[in-house]
Amino acid sequence: MEIYISQAIHGITYGMLLFLVASGFTLVFGLMNILNVAHFAFYMLGAYFAYTISHYVGNFWVCLVVSPIMVGVLGLLTERFLIRKVHKEGHEPELLLTFGLFFISVEAVSIIWGPASIPLQGPEIFEGVVPFLGRKTFPLYRLFILGFSFFVALGMAVMLFCTRIGILIRATVADADMVNALGTNTQALFTGVFAIGSALAGIGGIIVAPFLSAHPAMGMDMLLDCFVVVIVGGFGSLRGAFLSSLMIGTLHSFGVLLIPRLAMVFQFLLMAVVLSIRPTGLFGEKE
Repeated sequence: MEIYISQAIHGITYGMLLFLVASGFTLVFGLMNILNVAHFAFYMLGAYFAYTISHYVGNFWVCLVVSPIMVGVLGLLTERFLIRKVHKEGHEPELLLTFGLFFISVEAVSIIWGPASIPLQGPEIFEGVVPFLGRKTFPLYRLFILGFSFFVALGMAVMLFCTRIGILIRATVADADMVNALGTNTQALFTGVFAIGSALAGIGGIIVAPFLSAHPAMGMDMLLDCFVVVIVGGFGSLRGAFLSSLMIGTLHSFGVLLIPRLAMVFQFLLMAVVLSIRPTGLFGEKE
């Protein structure tokens, strides 16, 4: 029973980390209808920018503030000067462009920082372990990941449902032309949301780097899991992304424990079952 409880907490922790990255991806798709594969390059760059900042500053909390800003600015420039030019042509040019940006980023990271994994020093206050179920211990940093990811999820919910910006975002999702006619600059709103989504990906990379280290393949590793999260939850649905992240994180954790060779299969089985019942995902809506 102790092992199962421990694995459940590990699964929820990984699920919240998935949500941290997938939320920005689904937010951009839900508002802007952009399938942005470069989102996972921003996730990787967040970790590497934090590593460089930490090398000079030596403070994790400074990295957690500065690196997402850098990634958000990079996302803003990407949307303004690249994605906006091909968005009107449909999803195919967007996918080709963002896939290209993703692979360019991977190669650039390998050239600048090297192909080997590099560790990012986490905050000293969250080093070590805490007692867990009497005889066992649990890494304190994983509890930090769980709490921080939940805090970000709560902040996003408050922003979307309790602020004027959130009302504008939800209204623009429903009818962008009407919101634009009422005097809101929807293009500026699109760019701002894209930058926020990119910054969320960067935060995910920073949080995961002390846990799994930073390496050039980390974006590809997260890409597949996040696509499954978004498909199961429903494109553009933050509720769906939150629920499916927890489901997939838990499935992955127990799959590794019970049937390690088939651990990756369970999330695709879940996706197949959900899509056979609801082709739009758990909370997706028909257009």
